[in-house]
Amino acid sequence: MAGNEWINGYLEAILSTGAGTVDERKTVTPKESGHFSPTKYFVEEVVTSVDESDLHRTWIKVVATRNTRERSSRLENMCWRIWHLARKKKQLEGEELQRLANRRWEREQGRRDATEDMSEDLSEGEKGDGIGEMPIETPKKNLHKQISNLEVWSDDKKEKRLYIVLLSLHGLVRGENMELGRDSDTGGQIKYVVELARALAKMPGVYRVDLFTRQISSPEIDWSYGEPTEMLTAGTDDDDNNIGESSGAYIIRIPFGPRDKYLQKELLWPHIQEFVDGALAHILNMSKVLGEQVGGGQPVWPHVIHGHYADAGDSAALLSGALNVPMVLTGHSLGRNKLEQLLKQGRQSKEDINSTYKIMRRIEAEELSLDAAELVITSTKQEIEEQWGLYDGFDVKLEKVLRARVRRGVNCHGRYMPRMAVIPPGMDFSNVVIQEDGPEVDGELTQLTSGADGSSPKALPSIWLEVMRFFTNPHKPMILALSRPDPKKNITTLLKAFGECRPLRELANLTLIMGNRDDIDEMSSGNASVLTTVLKLIDKYDLYGQVAYPKHHKQYDVPEIYRFAAKTKGVFINPALVEPFGLTLIEVAAHGLPMVATKNGGPVDIHRALNNGLLVDPHDEKAIADALVKLLSEKNLWHECRKNGWKNIHLFSWPEHCRTYLTRVAACRMRHPQWQTNTPEDDKAVEEEESLNDSLKDEHDMSLRLSIDGDLAAASGGLDVQDQVKRILSKIRKPDSGSNGNGGGGNINMVLDNATSTSTSSSKYPLLRRRRRLIVITLDLYDKNGAPENKMIEIMQKIVKAVQLDPQTARVTGFALSTAMPVVETIEFLTSGNVPVNEFDALICSSGSQVYYPAGPGINTDEGKLLPDPDYEVHIDYRWGCEGLKKTIWKLMNGEENAEKPSYPIEEDPKSSNSHCISYKIKDHTKAKKVDELRQKLRMRGLRCHAMYCRGSSRMHVIPLLASRAQALRYLFVRWRLNVANMYVILGETGDTDYEEMISGTHKTIIMKGVVSKGSEELLRGPGSYQRDDIVPNESPLVAYINEITPENIANVLKQLSKSG
Repeated sequence: MAGNEWINGYLEAILSTGAGTVDERKTVTPKESGHFSPTKYFVEEVVTSVDESDLHRTWIKVVATRNTRERSSRLENMCWRIWHLARKKKQLEGEELQRLANRRWEREQGRRDATEDMSEDLSEGEKGDGIGEMPIETPKKNLHKQISNLEVWSDDKKEKRLYIVLLSLHGLVRGENMELGRDSDTGGQIKYVVELARALAKMPGVYRVDLFTRQISSPEIDWSYGEPTEMLTAGTDDDDNNIGESSGAYIIRIPFGPRDKYLQKELLWPHIQEFVDGALAHILNMSKVLGEQVGGGQPVWPHVIHGHYADAGDSAALLSGALNVPMVLTGHSLGRNKLEQLLKQGRQSKEDINSTYKIMRRIEAEELSLDAAELVITSTKQEIEEQWGLYDGFDVKLEKVLRARVRRGVNCHGRYMPRMAVIPPGMDFSNVVIQEDGPEVDGELTQLTSGADGSSPKALPSIWLEVMRFFTNPHKPMILALSRPDPKKNITTLLKAFGECRPLRELANLTLIMGNRDDIDEMSSGNASVLTTVLKLIDKYDLYGQVAYPKHHKQYDVPEIYRFAAKTKGVFINPALVEPFGLTLIEVAAHGLPMVATKNGGPVDIHRALNNGLLVDPHDEKAIADALVKLLSEKNLWHECRKNGWKNIHLFSWPEHCRTYLTRVAACRMRHPQWQTNTPEDDKAVEEEESLNDSLKDEHDMSLRLSIDGDLAAASGGLDVQDQVKRILSKIRKPDSGSNGNGGGGNINMVLDNATSTSTSSSKYPLLRRRRRLIVITLDLYDKNGAPENKMIEIMQKIVKAVQLDPQTARVTGFALSTAMPVVETIEFLTSGNVPVNEFDALICSSGSQVYYPAGPGINTDEGKLLPDPDYEVHIDYRWGCEGLKKTIWKLMNGEENAEKPSYPIEEDPKSSNSHCISYKIKDHTKAKKVDELRQKLRMRGLRCHAMYCRGSSRMHVIPLLASRAQALRYLFVRWRLNVANMYVILGETGDTDYEEMISGTHKTIIMKGVVSKGSEELLRGPGSYQRDDIVPNESPLVAYINEITPENIANVLKQLSKSG
């Protein structure tokens, strides 16, 4: 150790200080100690701040080592480890401080930009309503104002027949014998969503509730989790007994991911799209069934889709977009909050945290959920301000400004913030027996333990006996604390307050229910440290006979513990440093037990509602002791708090929770699919209509399939066949002087019809409706200028020939082209390759912002033209703020350039733009912002959209939030009932930045190797973001690869995939 004298000094400090310093974890600053010792300060500030359980075990071994040389060697090694960990922690803290400072600046900049853009519409008197000048409202006033403006859900809503969808993906979900605590994914959220589903199904006006989760058939878990459907409760009869067989609450299990394996929630992310497709299929079928039962033959769409936790929020956003119905979100626990806590601990870097918890994928899912949600439900106001306030997509101040503008009818330029509603979790109080005060209840324990007339004592619950054995006088009032032995729960401060206050010790006993334990040495370091400190404090203050700390208790013992404390006229206390909600405070109120609770977090809202106790500063031992003495000694106050708790506890019951929930949901902007073109619900009518033209359509399909082969068709006499087909068509078809009859050539304006022409064919349907299988060509094959390569035409021809190799399936197979090109450019490209537009049953253009169908023969008089889907634009219009986006994106991407010498990295491309797609040409790739960075900046400004780079990074498209090429396929499913599972998506190895969304799902995917050499994916994510593995599964039976592109190989892969799934 020569040359390292500073280490010698620290070693000397460690030896002289002893192991107790590490255990007690006291922190003494120079100012507090009076005499400053550098070595002692190092031990107490550096060593004790490194929370490493293995380091602590090493220290114990060092202290026990008797060999001087070995002890010295171990101490040296340990000191180096401490120094390295401390330095790493300081480095991480510095990086985190810098990150938070940058984030604060970004958010402030976003607010300024948003208010500057919007202030142009305000009069001089209104401009005072800026972000910094919003009036301050007390929570009580704010709550009263919000409720008074809403129509409360009541029994007169019985005539409604609502269908509500809840999503909770991870963990093990079942209705009975829930395995709560089996693992970290099967906890309180599972219990909450099951009870919510049951309670909602019993509300007036709610017909059916479906709780979607994952189906798992694994030998590791019970068989019940593999059942596709489980009834939670039957529907309630109304006055007319008009209840169909499908009413009630059900668990619907959707298979996604490995069928035979239970996965932790961190591993479910790549399979989310598969869940969405499976859930969508069930919802469409159920909507039709409910329509037949209570909808008068019209589909009953979900009233709302409610996602619980980040994974379900992500899924709910996609389902909401596919169905165009409102979405609600409950976060339960939030990724950004967890990330902040883990970074503060300093044990792991952000990269390590992301690798372990997939935290960045979770955060992006929560951000997308905020983008799409109409309503976000929280348990407390603290959750809104301190947790959701960390997100790019929610800003408390900006939300107030936008709400004020909406109220005044002022334009928000496409900016949105989700509404937050505090609705505490509901509870079931049916098993709680309220015992009013009376002579028979005074002196309860004396009667129970000794008998009323000297006879033998009554039988007591076992947990009572377990607790009573600790006390010298068990009849004294009990102070009850129930929590994990976690440092954040602040049990040691409570014990110090009890030990320091003699009147409190004389007045009451203290019971600490600190989880279950067998051996403290086997517990985690944090929990073990708390328990060790508790034992030391009991010994220090000589509290034997006054403090109970049983080792074990069952879940069913908890109500008995509450009842015991209430019998003794005791008090419940929650002294946590911060309590997110405080469910135990509601439970004890139901059992007639007054409370003392922390003033930080959820207990503030609970106390405001129940008014059954006192709030204290959890850091102030004297305040804690004084509050306990006050409640225990002033009997009138104790009885008043007890009665207030019973009187107001209904506010936290399930019926009250559901009533508030339905009231809030009803205030959302309701929307659901409303087709301008009437889709016949009578299958026979559809079949009759289709059968009239079956031979015609088959011949027409034949002509199209043959025409694409070009020279090959001519060589085999195909021209004669085509002439014959044309003669047949001319006899059957009505004369049409306005059509040129050529879907692939002629004037582009003749091929591309405008939206107004669809009114002449409002009762007709595209050929796509007849298809049983759809081949979707999604090859992003462009040159360096973003122009489509002719190689794409050759591949299209090979794909069509591959389908023709199996005549049986060719009859029911359709084709769709999905591209980033606008429809006009798509037609020009197809025409240049002699490919008739009518070859395709659908064209998905401009990155999913447009859907067109060719007009077929005999269907209407516009054969040869492309007709836009008249419902699609309305379907994707949600939260689309075109003008606000244009202005903000220009400012973000181009910055403040010199007006005399502009050198903008992007310029708008009007030719490629449409009403729901803003297109830009990328002139300087080095200055182009990554998609995730651009998305973050737009969210901070209240703008919601789907930004992407496409066409070999030569273009940037900005389209509506829930529009995409992947979502367009789901739209075809919803609109025309063409099942996503029967779609085959053909991709290259790379593509536009929405490429990853096209790979996973229940559709089949064919990836052609060596076809697309340059995509746009390098502009998708920056460093520190989530990875492709978090979106796309590494292996899937639904994904196949082709090396050599031949019709035979394509046909073989199609056949192989048809047997999968």
